[in-house]
Amino acid sequence: MLKSINKALYGPTPEERVRTWQQKLKTQQRGLDREIRQLTMAQSKAKASVKQLALKGDVKSARVLAKEVVRSEKQKQKLHVSKARLGSIGIQLSHQLAMVKVTGSLQKSTEIMKLSNDLIKLPQIGAAMREMSMEMTKAGIMEEMMEDTLATLDDDEELEEEADAEVDAVLFNITEGKLGNAGTVTTELPATEAPEDEAETEAAMARMQEQLHGLLNS
Repeated sequence: MLKSINKALYGPTPEERVRTWQQKLKTQQRGLDREIRQLTMAQSKAKASVKQLALKGDVKSARVLAKEVVRSEKQKQKLHVSKARLGSIGIQLSHQLAMVKVTGSLQKSTEIMKLSNDLIKLPQIGAAMREMSMEMTKAGIMEEMMEDTLATLDDDEELEEEADAEVDAVLFNITEGKLGNAGTVTTELPATEAPEDEAETEAAMARMQEQLHGLLNS
């Protein structure tokens, strides 16, 4: 009864705040896991299509789809790093719990602030992390962040340049050495088997690109 009265008057205890944040962090990690699995499945289908296109001699279409494979792999790497950062915040919050027993209050943490700043820039969890950061700021763990810190970085241009540099290697690996460094994006090789209906092939590739784009921009 007394505990309920204190909570109504003073709000959650430091311990309760930390456990709530830790639960939210785990929820965000599960969300990233789901997206990683979806990207992996879409990548597998796209790689199979790249191989088919390349072996048919349609280098132009193969390179276009291979670039999406490269972009999705970089997105997966970013999601894995973000998941690790969420885990690091969880560990830092466990340290806060230990300190609460000694000092009776939460302590300011530059490490949590730095990790939170990085995670706010990830569209998939940016809103949730921004809300949590505001809560931690009110609780005294973080300082108020500047507006430019909250801005999402647009790295699409850099990603495109890196993807261009890696497409040949992707094609080489996917086609087991049969295609790689095949020239410009408009280069085509002699078909190795009877071509399927061109409109059907283009429609299938468009669907594959749309699926990967949807995952990358979700």
